[in-house]
Amino acid sequence: MMAWFVEARDPYTGGHLWRVSRYARLLGEEIGLPAADVARVSLGGFLHDLGKIGIPDAVLRKSSALDESEYNVIRTHPDLGWRMLSGHPLADLVKEAVYSHHERPDGKGYPRGLRAGEIHLDARIVGVCDAFDAMTSSRPYRAGMSRGQALAIIQSQSGSQFDAELARQFIELGRRGLLDHVMGHSDDGIPLQECPVCGPTLVIKRGQQPGQHIYCRNCGGEFALESADDTAKLVARPTGRVGSSQQLLPDADHELIRKVVVETASNITIALTMLGDGQMLDRQA
Repeated sequence: MMAWFVEARDPYTGGHLWRVSRYARLLGEEIGLPAADVARVSLGGFLHDLGKIGIPDAVLRKSSALDESEYNVIRTHPDLGWRMLSGHPLADLVKEAVYSHHERPDGKGYPRGLRAGEIHLDARIVGVCDAFDAMTSSRPYRAGMSRGQALAIIQSQSGSQFDAELARQFIELGRRGLLDHVMGHSDDGIPLQECPVCGPTLVIKRGQQPGQHIYCRNCGGEFALESADDTAKLVARPTGRVGSSQQLLPDADHELIRKVVVETASNITIALTMLGDGQMLDRQA
């Protein structure tokens, strides 16, 4: 819930946490991680920007490029995220993804300036996925890049900004078209909708119906949901109205959060059960 409210505050990154989580899952599976490790890194992807809750709105919601002092404020979010998690009994599951996803193999990352092998695998995976989604997502001051453009940048920064082997595997996923169903979506099969003023920022929740309204979290514009060409898919049409203060209040996507939790818990529980059985067998032996 805390992580989701990062997106509620930042109107330009609708679906970012879900997309990074899904990219991390795909990359974890591609490199052959066990199911429990894939679940852990996927959860880390969902929580990686937790610390942005503590970033002032003037910086987080700025509609133009950040200056140096503002960028320095943004750079505090990994440490803020870890401080927020540090008292939680399960914090170690996602600590490295939250705290270290902006570290770089060349030592020029933050907050600790770690190098290559010092950076936990979870953080290296989430770092690639986070950067790819940032590049392919639109902002008011720039349109999102194409898949090919973003992959070319990852290739050019392989070994410096990104782990070389993970970059190679991620690029291969992209070339095979296995990232396309995640790009520009906020949930499985649910693409972002376009606000004429702010770009592809509108999120439709699973289960919403024609006739319901959604609102742009940046400009406040109201949109009516309609069926698309007699299919089950929905599209958002502008009504020309602006939402009231009550209508623009953040509304957590409980179903999406529940799905992330269930997927993670089921895989990690299976692994812990297998580990427990193995320990019992060891004791019996």
